[in-house]
Amino acid sequence: MQTNWISVALAFIAFLAIPLSSRAQNALPSGTILPISLDTGLNAAKLHPGRQIRATVMQAVPGTQIRRRAHVTGSVVQVGASNNGHIKLTIEFDAVEIDHRMVPMKTNLRAVASYLAVQEAQIPEEMASRGMTPDNWTTQQIGGEQFYRGGPVSSGMATVGQTTPWGALDLPRTQRGEPCRGSIGENRRPQAMWLFSSDACGVYSLGDIRIIHAGRSNPTGVIILESTSGKLKLGSGTGFLLRVSSPAADRASAAEAGMTGK
Repeated sequence: MQTNWISVALAFIAFLAIPLSSRAQNALPSGTILPISLDTGLNAAKLHPGRQIRATVMQAVPGTQIRRRAHVTGSVVQVGASNNGHIKLTIEFDAVEIDHRMVPMKTNLRAVASYLAVQEAQIPEEMASRGMTPDNWTTQQIGGEQFYRGGPVSSGMATVGQTTPWGALDLPRTQRGEPCRGSIGENRRPQAMWLFSSDACGVYSLGDIRIIHAGRSNPTGVIILESTSGKLKLGSGTGFLLRVSSPAADRASAAEAGMTGK
């Protein structure tokens, strides 16, 4: 018995000697933003509950061991018409790949943008200018901020973040009239915003689709989208900004800010 306790103690000491960045990560900090792209499209007319959703992380996520190109999985919860005839699609994203393992998570939806909006955010504004290379392009983020490659991300005259080869690192910001929040709780680090502005919130270039439940409140992690046109399609390459939920931290943040947004 004593030998077993000594073995356990030695193993624990060895674990403590491992740098934090090298330990297996089994939970994500509340408020962490995950920028993802759908691997395959979602057409409400052809979906059924239980259908798996696969997506890809488009930028390494600070404060975690999530790398660019990591897998994200989810599922269709419900699909059908509401009482007013609108099409509703209920989905959730519930796991992310970390070090070749799928780690469970709950997320809510901050913003979603069409494949076309994602592509436009990667087109330089100076296409007609001579001598321009990808290293010094200026592009416009989804939401309107300027992305100066190799330099800052700017909103008007204000610097709101920093560019990286695969996207923006910004402190999330609020936007007047929109429910999305800034930094949450103790998570005050810049977040991986990919091609989205630091205050991006809601739906971009997806016609009449809107978010009617972002997944922050009960049922936590469940995202409900609605379309008034009679059809609801999200193409392959649709971009999402997910945010990791923690019910306790979300309640505290909402009480502090007096908000109920994403």
